Amino acid sequence: MRAIALHADVLVATSAIWQTNCAVVRAGEESFLLDSPILPEELDALPALVEQAGFAPASGLLATHGDWDHLLGRLAFAGLALGCAESTAARMAASPGAAQRELRAFDAGLYVERPRPLMLGQVQALPVPGRCGIGELELELHPAEGHTGDGMTIWIPWAGVLVVGDYLSTVEPPELGEGSSVEAYLVTLERLRPLVASAERIVPGHGPSMDPERALSVLEENFAALGA
Repeated sequence: MRAIALHADVLVATSAIWQTNCAVVRAGEESFLLDSPILPEELDALPALVEQAGFAPASGLLATHGDWDHLLGRLAFAGLALGCAESTAARMAASPGAAQRELRAFDAGLYVERPRPLMLGQVQALPVPGRCGIGELELELHPAEGHTGDGMTIWIPWAGVLVVGDYLSTVEPPELGEGSSVEAYLVTLERLRPLVASAERIVPGHGPSMDPERALSVLEENFAALGA
């Protein structure tokens, strides 16, 4: 796992598997984990990474959507509630245990051993569009259905960082998952356009972060691929 600082208040840790990104954001004495890395040693290293960066211990978890590889934060910070869009909470409630089964299948395929099973615990459904308080500031939550039928993007306004989930990746093409559609994906891309244009850095779910010029180029490439 490698970690970089995009801003004094935003770290991004990238997993060795699928270049999966996890962001840590702070405001004052509060820090949130957005999405998660994958491997056990990466998750175990997160608390020390947060401490070494001078951030307060994580007090909240957010997931951009309900795919299992974005839901592992509680393996690093046990006991914290998992915040997600109402659409993601509904997806998980409709398929209880799905994330755990998919994680077990992944681990079995790569002979990965974990010290403890994934327990999602308390899931806090957040209204999207909406805002989520952190310290004395707020994150903006924007709907992002299309890759799956659920999800949100997270705008960190004081840092100029946009966390987009599984969109705008330079390492994987647009993918349609559970409950998704091309039409919904295109709507989300159009919704992302002004957010990307106003950001300084864009963090996709997989692959390197980028500046708005590169992200808008990827957005147009995705439009063309889906249109075809």
